[in-house]
Amino acid sequence: MKVLVINAGSSSLKYQLYDMRGETVLASGRVERIGMDSSIVTHEPADKPEVRSVSEILDHVTAVKRVTDMLTDAEHGVIAQLSEIQAVGHRVVHGGEAFSSSVLVTSEVKLEIRKLFDLAPLHNPAHMMGIAAVEANMPGVPQAVVFDTAFHQTMPQSSYLYPIPKVLYRRHQIRRYGFHGTSHSYVSDQAAVYLGKPLESLKMVTCHIGNGASCTAILDGKSFDTSMGMTPLEGLMMGTRSGDLDPAIVPFVMNKEELTLNEVNSMLNKHSGMLAISGISSDMREVTEAMNDGDASAKLAFDMYVYRVKKYIGAYAAAMNGLDTLVFTAGVGENSVALRQAVCEGISFLGIELDAERNALRSKEAREISTDASRVKVLVVPTNEELLIARDTYKLVEQAKTPATP
Repeated sequence: MKVLVINAGSSSLKYQLYDMRGETVLASGRVERIGMDSSIVTHEPADKPEVRSVSEILDHVTAVKRVTDMLTDAEHGVIAQLSEIQAVGHRVVHGGEAFSSSVLVTSEVKLEIRKLFDLAPLHNPAHMMGIAAVEANMPGVPQAVVFDTAFHQTMPQSSYLYPIPKVLYRRHQIRRYGFHGTSHSYVSDQAAVYLGKPLESLKMVTCHIGNGASCTAILDGKSFDTSMGMTPLEGLMMGTRSGDLDPAIVPFVMNKEELTLNEVNSMLNKHSGMLAISGISSDMREVTEAMNDGDASAKLAFDMYVYRVKKYIGAYAAAMNGLDTLVFTAGVGENSVALRQAVCEGISFLGIELDAERNALRSKEAREISTDASRVKVLVVPTNEELLIARDTYKLVEQAKTPATP
């Protein structure tokens, strides 16, 4: 079976086409600047040169049409005809409390996703446009949705409820949902496979550290707690997001600076974090380079970033009464030697011994970076959210073909 994986944003769309027989990527690409007359399509077929074009793409329906045209193109395509794509999987950021696992798209599922627009106004409407665009271009092809929040639906109430009047939870579903769940799920499974141990037997903290970042405590193979909350703003200091802060700061700053709700929301999400403290960049590579050149603000941003990661790891080790495995993943987690070293040196009391040579090695495969004597195994596991989406989509479609046992 060939499965097309789509991650639709408000003005962009990323895709990968998988052949599930060997879980190989046949092609990948992206459509950028949707809604403009200078939209960019980048198509990367396996074993063929990259193709890039600029044209007018005013909506997601046209964007998906361009994608399918590229996939079936006589020169640059990877399939002979569109009917070879037997399923489409979508990333959906917010599943609320309605979805604790991936599901096939139905009218009822679409209705529930729409109900969650208020909880993810920047993401869920865009995902729905992606689903509708596939329906318009590939009618009858089964679609599945994989939710970033689903993995975290195993959290106990003590983890996901906020200490505010419970009526706010009942009326507006204000609670911790967590995000990056697809990544945390994938890398925790891969870490257990690498170690040759059942996931259920491990007390694990997974650190998805990219421009957006989150830590998750995994106990008995399930998400026990996670750093992002009702929105992706809570938790770790990130590239442009503040992460945790005193909530009273918000009305105080709004009053002093005469900011609107939208302005303060933009400040906390787009103009804070590492960008604000370093004054240079939200990119860890640029901040690290400036720090190494002696820039004091960059050094402070790096130190604050590391400090908050350490705090969450320590807190989750306490919450789980121990720690067996620490996993780094995503862009920064997989590639920043300096960050991993700084984090692990600061929590050596847990029994972590980092191997400097192993930590400095670069690989696209899962690997251990702790010493053989380290009580806590520290791993770097490249994430692959698209593959997990493809796997879940394939599984759901195959299950739907199998008649129920009477």
